[in-house]
Amino acid sequence: MSVISRCGCGIDVHAHVVPASFPHYMGSAVPSDWPSMADAKSCHKHVMMAGRVYRTVSDRCWDVEKRISDMEEMGLGVQAISPMPELLSYWMEPGPADDLLRYINDQIAEMVTHSCGRLVGLGAIPLQDIDRAIVELRRLKHELGFAGVEIGSNVNGKPIGSPHFDALFAEVEGLDMAVFVHALRPCGMDRLVGPSQLQQVLAYPTDIGLAAASVITSNLLLHRPGLRIAFSHGGGTLGLLLPRLQEGFQVFPALQESVLESPILQARRLYYDALVYDGPTLLHLISKFGETQIMLGTDYPFAFHDRTPVARAVSAISNEAAHKLVVRDNAKRFLGLGEHAPQ
Repeated sequence: MSVISRCGCGIDVHAHVVPASFPHYMGSAVPSDWPSMADAKSCHKHVMMAGRVYRTVSDRCWDVEKRISDMEEMGLGVQAISPMPELLSYWMEPGPADDLLRYINDQIAEMVTHSCGRLVGLGAIPLQDIDRAIVELRRLKHELGFAGVEIGSNVNGKPIGSPHFDALFAEVEGLDMAVFVHALRPCGMDRLVGPSQLQQVLAYPTDIGLAAASVITSNLLLHRPGLRIAFSHGGGTLGLLLPRLQEGFQVFPALQESVLESPILQARRLYYDALVYDGPTLLHLISKFGETQIMLGTDYPFAFHDRTPVARAVSAISNEAAHKLVVRDNAKRFLGLGEHAPQ
């Protein structure tokens, strides 16, 4: 019996969308980071921002049929799709950002509609303006039927564990939506030596680890116990920072006063994708965070993605019950799919 048939079709919580085109800005002055598309060779296009090529992407970013064909080869039955993180546009003025994100969310909704249940939407909201973000969040839920929202690891340098975002998380909890946290414009870039791709390779995991730590040290899930929040790239550096944070919690009275529950216990309330490209590292995450909190993630369709997510997870995990959790059931719970996910 094959790996996929033993585990059921996998659910990928970390996959991205870039629309095939962007609308012209209708205001008087085009924001410098308003994106556009330029033709590239073959089935690719250049994503243009601030007058330069930000990234060259393939038509798998918007072509539903090609995406589903690739999902079949990867052993995936369902994929949660969210915008390319740079499109979150927190650095724009709130009005233009709101317009852009509404357009992107509508494009995601069209892809979901054309997928016959194979795609699930995780939308974007303009977090530089909490009131606007909540309005769009409600639209994602009530008009577009999305399972949740993607947010950055920081919003213009402000960590997501900051009390500044409490009203947003209260609304998310009330709407029973999921939150997927992706690394974005990470700190520490000035410490890297090498090409720009090291941002994705090395700086992203650092920023996502700090974002997850901010959620723990702010006691977010103690205040919002119904919140389902997941972190990309295996939670980044959190898996290695956690023992140090736990020891500090036991040693420093100030941490004991401000952190209201053991960091280890709080970390096991969060969700994480399995996008670590390594079996032993995945097993380490399971040992730290629990087999009920890890889900498949691929970063599809970008070049730096996991092409064998189901096979990689199953080959690393010896327990078949844990296979089912990591490959499928944890993501169903996180996304609130219930029994609606395709079999």
